[in-house]
This record gives sequence, structure tokens and C-alpha cells, in this order.
Amino acid sequence: MVEQPLDDVDRRILAELTRDGRLSVTAVAENVHISRAHAYSRIARLTETGVLTKFTALIDPIKAGLRSSAYVTLKVRQHSWRELREQLRAIPEVHHIALVGGDFDVILLVRAEDNVDLRRVIFDQLQSMPGVLDTQTFLVFEDMDTR
Repeated sequence: MVEQPLDDVDRRILAELTRDGRLSVTAVAENVHISRAHAYSRIARLTETGVLTKFTALIDPIKAGLRSSAYVTLKVRQHSWRELREQLRAIPEVHHIALVGGDFDVILLVRAEDNVDLRRVIFDQLQSMPGVLDTQTFLVFEDMDTR
């Protein structure tokens, strides 16, 4: 399928679904001021082309019992990324993984029940992984959703 560039209607649909992924196609159509059929075909195309990758719920980590959060940076051994990313994905407390450039190679968002649990994840799981050379931890004092 030939990729079409996103236009203003696509961007407005994405904004609506980002704001509330539970919106019905009818509600999206009404909010974007297009027909239901048009909204349905646009959402289908955005999904088929991989622009929309999944629909998910955002949770409040504190209310969900995850009272301790940190960004953890990793320096990793060259050529170990492919193996490491699968190991990182298997850790339930790791909520986001990004391969980055700069002073470190990977940044993770880790959420845990408390600092004892956070320490366990960092010291027992992350630092013990083959390929991880160094970690640095930045505690999160307050989260703000920007959407």
C-alpha cells in the first residue's frame, strides 16, 4: 500500500483518539465534522498503514499502586541491543523503553510498588543483565500527563 501523507483531517482524528481512545467512530466523525463513513475509512487506513498502532488505556500509577517511579538510563555493550530489548520487555515494571543517542544508550521508565520494589528491579534485574555496563537512576517526584 502506498503511504499517503497525513492531512488535517487525519491529524484531527488522531488528536480525538489520543484524547480519548474509547470514542466511537460516530463521536469521532461528529467532533471532526465529517461523515461516519468517512471517519470509519480514515481510521481503517490509519490502522492499516501503521499510523494507529493500538488502542490502550492510560492509568494513574499512584491509584494503581505504583507509588515509586524512575527513569533509568543504561549504557550497554555494543551489539547487545537486540537481545537486551527482549529481556527488558519481559520485565513488568518497565513501562517504556527507548534506544537513544548521547551519554547513555537506553532510557527506561520503571514503575514499582515502592522504593524497595524499585531497588529490586534496578539492582537485581537491570544491573545483572549481560550487556548492561552501567545504570543511572532519576527518581520521579511528580508525573503530569500532557494529553
